[in-house]
Amino acid sequence: MPTVNPTRMELTRLKVKLATATRGHKLLKDKRDELMRQFLDLVRVNKALREKVEQGLQDANKNFVLARSTMSSEAVEVAFMAPKQEVTVDVSTKNVMSVDIPQFTTHTRTSDINDIYSYGFAFTSSDLDAAVQSLAELQDDMLRLAEVEKSCQLMAAEIEKTRRRVNALEHVMIPGYQKNIKYITMKLDENERSTQIRLMKVKDMMLEDKHHYKERTEKEPVLE
Repeated sequence: MPTVNPTRMELTRLKVKLATATRGHKLLKDKRDELMRQFLDLVRVNKALREKVEQGLQDANKNFVLARSTMSSEAVEVAFMAPKQEVTVDVSTKNVMSVDIPQFTTHTRTSDINDIYSYGFAFTSSDLDAAVQSLAELQDDMLRLAEVEKSCQLMAAEIEKTRRRVNALEHVMIPGYQKNIKYITMKLDENERSTQIRLMKVKDMMLEDKHHYKERTEKEPVLE
């Protein structure tokens, strides 16, 4: 049996709570569905980016292997000792359905595209040049991949949190409010019927007393 006070004030309060919970349940379901839609879109983007980045890294690695076969380890290390270019990554966030997803923006120290090569071409192989160029071309895709993967993680966590809240409303709170409202309504109806019965009995008693009083009055002798 629900442990609630069966009063009209409590009934009104529970009806307000039920309406609020029902409205919140609908909003959370809509939010969950939209999060799922955007999450699936990001998963597709993530898959395509990962395949592209992995293929690019494989190509760059092959070129590095070829370069190492024609250059000594010392020569390769010297080639990268004094980089000309520098990349700075700025991190910001964008709010999507209450989820702060990251956004990466890159800035280079110089605008010369040839500054990706930190060495002269006289003592290095073309395979090393190809490897460096491949990595430079992959830079934006790698950052975008990191951004999308982190966004997928954050959205998955938010979807799970929203799903739990939807389930709590749907299976616990809303049924609980409905059960209590039904119980209070039943008790109030019982009380109202009991009150009506008591009033009818009182009315009958009053009528009966009045009728007997009238009879007694009529039977009393008239004194001369």
